[in-house]
Amino acid sequence: MKKWIAALVLIAVLLLGYLAAGPFLTVNAIRAAVKEGNTGELSKHIDFAQVRLSLKAQVDDYLVRRAGPSVQSSVLGAIGLSLASTVTGTAVDAIATPVGIGAVLEGRKVFKRFDGSGAGRDTYAPVEPAEPLKHLSYRFESPSRFTATVNNADGDPVVFVLTRDGLSWQVTDIRLPLDKMLP
Repeated sequence: MKKWIAALVLIAVLLLGYLAAGPFLTVNAIRAAVKEGNTGELSKHIDFAQVRLSLKAQVDDYLVRRAGPSVQSSVLGAIGLSLASTVTGTAVDAIATPVGIGAVLEGRKVFKRFDGSGAGRDTYAPVEPAEPLKHLSYRFESPSRFTATVNNADGDPVVFVLTRDGLSWQVTDIRLPLDKMLP
């Protein structure tokens, strides 16, 4: 009887250990996929639909806050915000891809082409691959939610949120420092 109890306790400890190590294993798998340029493997660890929705909500919120109450309350302002939301939706769709997420994970500037800071240079020229997820800080927010924070090229924090589904973990949200990234 004692052997059964010991076996159950051992299984419970191993399961808890695996659950606690799960986000770290996922982050390391993402790091390896980005470093190798393996978009198929990267796609296994990122829920692109959720990330796309999250980024779209962040950008829409940023636009509304930047517009201010006077623009929000006018009919033309509302139409303008709607058009801007459509345009930024296209930019979000470009970022919420394996290549775009890989660039964010490496800490590269993803808005370089949009803000004009890449003018005068070939923004599509190959760059030497950076170390993905370099200098990462980790934090459990709950047993099913984990954050990994990395600084982008400007030193601003980009937070990757991983959520647990059963025994596996996936990136479901990326919190970008839009106030510092966009004009």
